Amino acid sequence: MKGGSLIWRGLLLLLWVGLLAGLLGRDYLVEELRSLEIAALERGRETSFSGVYFQGERIGFVRSRLGAAADNRLLLEQDAYLLLNILGENHPVRMQLNAHLSMTQELLDFQFTLLSPFASTRAIGRVAEREILLELETPRGPRRERIRLREAPRIATPHRAYLLGHQPEVGSRVRVNYFDPVSLAGNERILEYRGRDRVLIANRIHNLHHFHETVSGMRINIWLDETGRVIKEESPAGFVFLAEPEFRATDIPGAGPEILTTVAVPLSGRLPDDLTRRPALTYHLLLDEEAPPDLLTTLDLTGGPQHLEENRLTIQRQQLPPPPAIACLPAQNGTITEALAATPHVQSDDPHLAALAREIAGGATDDLERLRRLADWVYENIDKRPVLGIPDALSVMADRVGDCNEHAVLLAALARSQGLPTRIAAGLLFQEGIFLYHAWNEVCLDGRWLGIDATINQFPTGLTHIRLITGETKEMARLGAILGRLSLAVMEE
Repeated sequence: MKGGSLIWRGLLLLLWVGLLAGLLGRDYLVEELRSLEIAALERGRETSFSGVYFQGERIGFVRSRLGAAADNRLLLEQDAYLLLNILGENHPVRMQLNAHLSMTQELLDFQFTLLSPFASTRAIGRVAEREILLELETPRGPRRERIRLREAPRIATPHRAYLLGHQPEVGSRVRVNYFDPVSLAGNERILEYRGRDRVLIANRIHNLHHFHETVSGMRINIWLDETGRVIKEESPAGFVFLAEPEFRATDIPGAGPEILTTVAVPLSGRLPDDLTRRPALTYHLLLDEEAPPDLLTTLDLTGGPQHLEENRLTIQRQQLPPPPAIACLPAQNGTITEALAATPHVQSDDPHLAALAREIAGGATDDLERLRRLADWVYENIDKRPVLGIPDALSVMADRVGDCNEHAVLLAALARSQGLPTRIAAGLLFQEGIFLYHAWNEVCLDGRWLGIDATINQFPTGLTHIRLITGETKEMARLGAILGRLSLAVMEE
């Protein structure tokens, strides 16, 4: 494979960005704020800082400010700076969110920017009832989208007095809905009050309110002081956020530990020597003691070549369909329509992208040959480098650089424009003696989903591709639930 030998770890980079960007506009409360809580917001109009830590070392900071704006509105300004160690190289990442809110913290409009080496994302949104009118910057100019939400979106600040205004009891829960400017989608969180905790921070003991937040199976712990200010927050995979004075939060000594090797999935036993000839392979999926008992059921472990029985996952070797292979039609399966649709990140309806797909496919005689030509082109023409950003097909087509995420999103767009139902799969791939997080594609031909990996030029994928989820950026949070909790064992036959 050309390019860096560790490039398939790029899926984890996308997940890191999603976890960190979650700080920018975190929660959207369902209930209306009472006058007491609005008064608490008035007192909380100040600039606050949080240090971002990874495995005990400060690697960045988040600055937040809530202030008055015109027309009885609030202005939320948040920005983050991170210095990440990726394969021994320092990668700076900047994120910024400016949003106007109502006095009850309903989101009115926002501007979001993410900048990193080789990638940038800029989005502008305006709320119209239960829709986000979105403008996403692309190399082909601004692209406009309408995103429907189940409820009017809301947003919170680092001052979350509303969570304490109802005098929560231990075990009480509140449902939270939000719009995420990173994934450009709505989501739901559940916050459970765990009571008081004595927490040691910077050699001082704080008596704090503890909330346990769950989203897509991922658990986040939050500690608030009496005023509702977030003092500490723990996210998956070793990230910790601490409220700190500006001089301390912004003192970044270095990039800290290398982030990609920390959550490799361990394997017990060894893979069989005849792996390339075996018709199937079964893995024993092992979760740690703190994992929810139903965690495996929240993942997409069954379907296509995979079959899950209790915690035993069997992967069957895939065979290419005989010619002439025919793409699945929407009437054949309810998921096919979704796998053909253009989205904000998979812009398969763009005329320039569609023209490129037609040029690549050329005189292919059937759908399988068309798919092969598209996958080969992506493999040969994308410079393989780790990219910290939210990939979209038009940007990848223009920049022609990226890791597994960029390969998967571009192939999905090219194939969909040719009428080939294509989805993005994310999970694990065995490379260099360990299982690492990775992304690839699945295409529906002759009534079944076929795995295609354009990053490593594997067609179809083999027995060491383990799919955990399908979907685009908004689904990546489901991977956060399993980080650091999964190990594998090869089962003997």
